[in-house]
Amino acid sequence: MQVLLPQGWPRPKGYANGVAARGTQIYVAGMIGWDAQGVFHTDDLAGQVRQALQNVVAVLAEAGAGPQHIVRMTWYVKDKKEYVAAYPEIGKAYRELIGNFNIAMTAVQVADLVEDRAKVEIEVTAVLPD
Repeated sequence: MQVLLPQGWPRPKGYANGVAARGTQIYVAGMIGWDAQGVFHTDDLAGQVRQALQNVVAVLAEAGAGPQHIVRMTWYVKDKKEYVAAYPEIGKAYRELIGNFNIAMTAVQVADLVEDRAKVEIEVTAVLPD
């Protein structure tokens, strides 16, 4: 994987502007904060992020991949202010489960998610090197 940082641009905090990779592409559908049985254990945003990231890691493992193979993440959050307020707890979960900040990321606030209790949905693209 090659992190793309144009000359003269400052290094983004917590993500990469772009990533180039070669290999088997893995597309993980939007993961939300429920467990493998579809049960929510919390309505806390940071708790839901932790579970969604655990779900991402589980799906990647099915392809023989891990968090180190993630090249892109898109986060859909229902409440920007709640998301920003939860940065410390979200960052802790992210560091523990993903650990890699060389990922192209986008976060957007959305009007709603399909699952009523969901506060976040995270989509991932990973590349398993040849």
